[in-house]
Amino acid sequence: MNIAVIGCGTMGLGIAQHFAHYEHFVKIFDQSDQAVQNARVKLKASLDSLVSKGSLIDQHAQELLQRLSWVNQLDALSDCDLVIEAIIENKEIKQALFSSLSEIVNSECILASNTSSISITALAASVRQPERFLGVHFFNPVHAMKLVEIIPAMQTDPMIVTQCKTILESTQKIAVVAKDCPGFIVNRIARPYYSESIRIIEEGIARIEEIDEIMRTVGGFRMGPFELMDFIGHDVNYSVTEIVWREFFFEDRFKPSLTQKKLVEAGYLGRKTGRGFYTYPYEKPQIIVAAEKAQSIFRRVICMLINEAYDALYLSLGSEQDLELAMTKGVNYPKGLLSWGKELGLASVKQTLDQLYEFYGEDRYRCSPGIRKQLELL
Repeated sequence: MNIAVIGCGTMGLGIAQHFAHYEHFVKIFDQSDQAVQNARVKLKASLDSLVSKGSLIDQHAQELLQRLSWVNQLDALSDCDLVIEAIIENKEIKQALFSSLSEIVNSECILASNTSSISITALAASVRQPERFLGVHFFNPVHAMKLVEIIPAMQTDPMIVTQCKTILESTQKIAVVAKDCPGFIVNRIARPYYSESIRIIEEGIARIEEIDEIMRTVGGFRMGPFELMDFIGHDVNYSVTEIVWREFFFEDRFKPSLTQKKLVEAGYLGRKTGRGFYTYPYEKPQIIVAAEKAQSIFRRVICMLINEAYDALYLSLGSEQDLELAMTKGVNYPKGLLSWGKELGLASVKQTLDQLYEFYGEDRYRCSPGIRKQLELL
């Protein structure tokens, strides 16, 4: 199969390498010579690392490289069966690209965007055959993260969704289908992990090191919210939050944090700049948190996450199975949030949310109709 990836940044390069690993021929398009040069160096380093670790033999690495080609003209993509865009998160730039691209590719080609938050329906409206357009949202690092969200536009032919899912699953990816809504499944449901944790430090209830420790030890998360935001990059994480908040007509549940905004303004973007919530290199200190305090903070954050998951289920943003897979395979949560809610007891989760709502009087804490509906069924 002939596949093209537009953009050779971290995500684009990862997607291209993934498909080439599974014996697809991949064209990588980028107009920037410097970006291509950087990508070539990064790709060689990545393959050399895999070879040195024994994860890939040198012969297969060389074969993979032979399946990759670099182009700087859109016309070179005319024979592709699937084109995946992975460029800057800007709707107008993406629309202009797809408008031009749709006049070049053949009528059987599938066009897809790797956007994490921009409306797929709006992007589809810019192409000649919108029924062959959809979102395919990979997670970073592409080689390690199994999940891909498939997001049909309002215009997408259901057969294209099925076809795309088959392609992805043939490369050992776990594909879930998400409704075209701001943030899709993962980036929508995960918002409280960051926002509620920031809210807790802003109130002086706990320090960042304490919250990270609590979510790792009590919650079983691989990374605490602050070290995870530093890992993702505050420019990326804040931008997604802002887009989701704006696209939901300034819904209070998704309101961005001024604390994170200030980090972005200062250029303290996390690990990639050497400073974020932490200063790097960073060694985790020995943290001891009183059990009652730890449980209170964990419960506040987890109940907000569970509330968002049940709201997504209530609004049919994905099937129950896909919602659970999305959070366990897309962001490596230790459990699916729907089942976690049942484990804690939905009546107890509702009680925690109602207490927060009563204390703060803010809509961000209102209990989802999804939880209330589930309780009525018990």
